[in-house]
Amino acid sequence: MRIALTFWLFLPLILAGQNVDIHPRILNREWEAYWIACPNTSLRAFGVYHFRKRFLLESQPRKFIVHVSADNRYRLFVNGTPVAQGPARGDLFHWYFESIDIAPYLQKGTNVVAAVVWNFAEYAPWAQMSFQTGFIMQGNTTAESVVNTDTSWKVMHNPAITPIVNAKFANDPTIAVGPGESLEAANYPWHWQTIHYDDSHWLPALPLYKGMPRNKGTSSAYYLMPRPIPLWQEHSERFAQVRYFSGISNVPQAWLQGKQVLTIPAYSRVSILIDNQVLTTAYPELTVQGGKNALVEITYVESLVDHNLQKHHRNRIEGLEIIGYKDRLLPDGGPKRLFRPLWWRTFRYVQLDIQTESDPLGLIDFSYQFTAYPLEEKAQFNSDDPELKKIWQVSWRTARLCAHETYINSPYYEQVQSVAEARILALVSLYVSGDDRLMRKAILDFNYSRLPEGLTQSRYPSRIPQIIPPFSLYWIGMVYDYWQHRRDDDFIRQMLPGIEEVLQWFADNVDRSENMLGPLPWWNFVDWTQQWQYINETNIGGVPEGVEKGYSSILTFQYAYALRQAAELFEYYQRKEQAALYLQQAELLAKSAYNACYDIKRGLVADTPEKNSFSQHAQIMAVLSGGAPLLQQASLIERALADPTVTPVSIYYHFYLTRAMVKAGIADFYYASLQPWREMLAKGLTTFAQKEDPTRSDCYGWSASPNYEFLATICGITPEGAGFEKVRIAPALGLLNRVEAVMPHPEGTIRLWLQRLPRNAIKAVIFLPSSLEGTFVWNGKNYLLSGGLNQLTAK
Repeated sequence: MRIALTFWLFLPLILAGQNVDIHPRILNREWEAYWIACPNTSLRAFGVYHFRKRFLLESQPRKFIVHVSADNRYRLFVNGTPVAQGPARGDLFHWYFESIDIAPYLQKGTNVVAAVVWNFAEYAPWAQMSFQTGFIMQGNTTAESVVNTDTSWKVMHNPAITPIVNAKFANDPTIAVGPGESLEAANYPWHWQTIHYDDSHWLPALPLYKGMPRNKGTSSAYYLMPRPIPLWQEHSERFAQVRYFSGISNVPQAWLQGKQVLTIPAYSRVSILIDNQVLTTAYPELTVQGGKNALVEITYVESLVDHNLQKHHRNRIEGLEIIGYKDRLLPDGGPKRLFRPLWWRTFRYVQLDIQTESDPLGLIDFSYQFTAYPLEEKAQFNSDDPELKKIWQVSWRTARLCAHETYINSPYYEQVQSVAEARILALVSLYVSGDDRLMRKAILDFNYSRLPEGLTQSRYPSRIPQIIPPFSLYWIGMVYDYWQHRRDDDFIRQMLPGIEEVLQWFADNVDRSENMLGPLPWWNFVDWTQQWQYINETNIGGVPEGVEKGYSSILTFQYAYALRQAAELFEYYQRKEQAALYLQQAELLAKSAYNACYDIKRGLVADTPEKNSFSQHAQIMAVLSGGAPLLQQASLIERALADPTVTPVSIYYHFYLTRAMVKAGIADFYYASLQPWREMLAKGLTTFAQKEDPTRSDCYGWSASPNYEFLATICGITPEGAGFEKVRIAPALGLLNRVEAVMPHPEGTIRLWLQRLPRNAIKAVIFLPSSLEGTFVWNGKNYLLSGGLNQLTAK
């Protein structure tokens, strides 16, 4: 592993998605540029700062590459044009920088490179790790060194922006996305990023210490690494419609379309409720004129709620109220004042509440810049059930809004990358876009998060640690998924030591007298089911019986499931002795848990040997771990689905339910299991929620699983062996008669057309990339597939 890493460091790099060469010296020695800050300010307090560097060029360069980072974050401008923002989130030992060719924005003569940098300090999102306020820019070569950050840069502290914490949300510990922002226009340095702005009153920047690449030097606050993912997508979109207004005679649609100024008269109190019709993640941009001493509040929500904070049909507004994050603008009476928050917002509904004094306020324009990781929808799915197309589309919007610089669980509430969502979102990325870069970063993030005792953290990057031991096992599942779908041996080998440490932690917690997991520390979350809401001694939900006192069949089976995955990985990478040990442990644990917890009368596996409670989760993990005998696997799942006294899975655990259905040979049941997604469509959701109503978040990463399942389960397209070097297509149509699909593959594109025939026969037309071979499976029979066009009728 060390040899591979050292070799990587000495090669010129082309950044993924940015097409920019990095000079080797950037990665192999101390930078010439300094981290810089604003003098006479606290570097660990909330603050917004503007940096500028003016310089001359004899001609416009063909290439001018700079490497940029900041703490917390920055937005970079060249001659007034925004060109990048970052850095991609990491931790202090893995602090990312962006590499940008700014040549297209430069000109002969005077140029200005400028950046706004902010530190949200105690208000920062959970996912934002930090040391102190700072900014750094390093030219790629001597030709670009004129912009290296040092005392030649100028800086000012911007007092116009202050944080807002919504009082109604202040007591909710899971609101973790950062503060709202208040902008006092009279104190804002308008046009600060342009060439002609007068910065003579600004201070020389304070140099802190030189930039240090990772694996070099010592005693650095940050160890810098190139951004491993492309820059965010950002493009302009417009709001859909005004649903309600008061205090004004009319709000024309032409205003929302940017074709007409909306004037708020003097001494008015106006409210305008805007419905975007779909949930989105974006930077709202409000441009105003006049309105000195006015107040504009902007509130963002997923949906409106009743007085008990409960959601109804998401299109409904009557009798409901808007409670959510707020931004605030205090106009100064000037022309064309653009308000755009430093951080993006999540919303379907936006409300403007406006109070004017003696000066009328002109709302010149109100639109937004959509932003997310640039996933491209390369896959397609169609069938004779038109509602599945809607589920596909809403799942994809869910996946898009839950992918930024990391995968995130909930764009509105938390914006943290958790293993539970990341594993599912990563598979969606692979199957729908073919893009594996964010998946690689997620796997690395969790590997970096490992604790001395061996576990990964459950969410990372995160300045507030959280430990959920079962999620460490799902991280192993993520590595296993990546191994199945991509040939990337050097990368996967780097994960093997972490896998060993995770599995050793669980091994240390096995009760050898029973060969099941004993009492487990930390939060051993399994699923958000109604039956497991805050029932244990520590008052933490989602935990089944047997976790705190020991002998949980679910977690013992899950541990065995991960051991089997690890055994395959270690066998493949010639760690045969370790692989054999893991397989032996898996078989012993799974068999012991099954024998201790199987109830002959009910034909089900109980959650504990006492057999007081039963869950679908226990049957699922009994199947996936191999603990349940092969001939009993299907009946376990069928009984658990039919018995109303068995604790059901939530939307999240449906992913593992489907894995168990596939393994048990009853994948056709998947089509009937889509009812929760159909119900969410019926309630007007435009993304899929954290769980069935009542739910908190209307958009949650794990609910995007249908994008993966429609291709992997209904179409049955899965890898046959490591690296997706062969394909297995085993359709499970359920009640469907026709399916068409397109899916990206590392070697090209897979195209599929299936038509059910009488007597359970099927006609298949399958196109594979020329270098790809595989197997088509129908009614237990195998049919060989070759690269190119395959046409067959299977009975």
